[in-house]
Amino acid sequence: MDRMNREQFFARLGALDEEHLKRALWNLYWRGTAAVRQRVETELDPGGPRPRRKETEAVDPDAALDEVRHFAALARSGAYLAGDRRVSPRERTRWRFTFQRLIKETELALGDDDIDAGAEAMALLLDLVQEMRGYDYFRSEDPIEAARIVVSDEASLLWSRVLNRLGFAEFARSAARQLVRWESEYGWTRTGFGRVSELETSLATVLEGLLTVPDHWDTFTDRYLEALDEVAVSRASESRSARHQSDGGRDRRTSNLAQWHKLLLDRLLGRDTEDRLDRIGAHPALSGPNLLYFQAQLARRRGDQESARRLITSALNRLPGHRDFIALAQEIGAPLPERPREIARSRDERAKDS
Repeated sequence: MDRMNREQFFARLGALDEEHLKRALWNLYWRGTAAVRQRVETELDPGGPRPRRKETEAVDPDAALDEVRHFAALARSGAYLAGDRRVSPRERTRWRFTFQRLIKETELALGDDDIDAGAEAMALLLDLVQEMRGYDYFRSEDPIEAARIVVSDEASLLWSRVLNRLGFAEFARSAARQLVRWESEYGWTRTGFGRVSELETSLATVLEGLLTVPDHWDTFTDRYLEALDEVAVSRASESRSARHQSDGGRDRRTSNLAQWHKLLLDRLLGRDTEDRLDRIGAHPALSGPNLLYFQAQLARRRGDQESARRLITSALNRLPGHRDFIALAQEIGAPLPERPREIARSRDERAKDS
């Protein structure tokens, strides 16, 4: 039914006496949403202060956590794809709205004085998002884009609330492990394009805004190394074939964390905690050309140009088109292998033409 215009509405009101008007306003106030109640209260006290923000509906953090656990379990079991009576056909097509609602309820739970349940729920949701990039839990070509989930925003909210409510020690312990699991070099959508992708930022950037004291960088780096140690211990317990398959995961992890490692170079080099950089450069949880790049940057900043040239050349042999690798090699006079040299020349020619 179409809404009445202003004249029609006032004409209807004119036919009501004061008692009917009061009853109508009371029903609107008592049965309406939080936003409607707040608007009615404002109109009843026109001279009072205007509310700065909307009243938020209350949420039970434990109930929200239980629902998140149930949703994640159903998704991982394949129930949202087909053939499972626990999820109706209608709900399978509306999964993204359920996901969005759970995100909102979890955000509200993080505003509670006791944020443990909210923090666990958000971590579970972001773990699920990370898995959604590689597994088809829902019928969507790009589920993160479809659900409109900006991972960096949600991680920022989670970490800032944990820091403010539980203190730096607990924040560093949990966030360091989550950084290793969640950071993504190219964002969290599958395509890297779209509305969500444009809103994303790296988790390294989020942490840079939260680590405001030099000592915080030292402590957080120690917790980060502990998180890497846990990954390495888990890998050591795998079979030989499983370890071979996980080598690609180590390379991807190092690529995902490259910006974070660059920040650590800037913050720790020349300080008493500089030895942490050597541990990162040789850590068994990391590997690949981006680790060689990190080692080359560290050697260069320490004045060991010969080692820096050797390391960056090795990195370029494995990833010949990487712009940062080529830039560092040219900057320190490292010999470019044939393929990177051709790529650099082609880029220079295109730049001149443009």
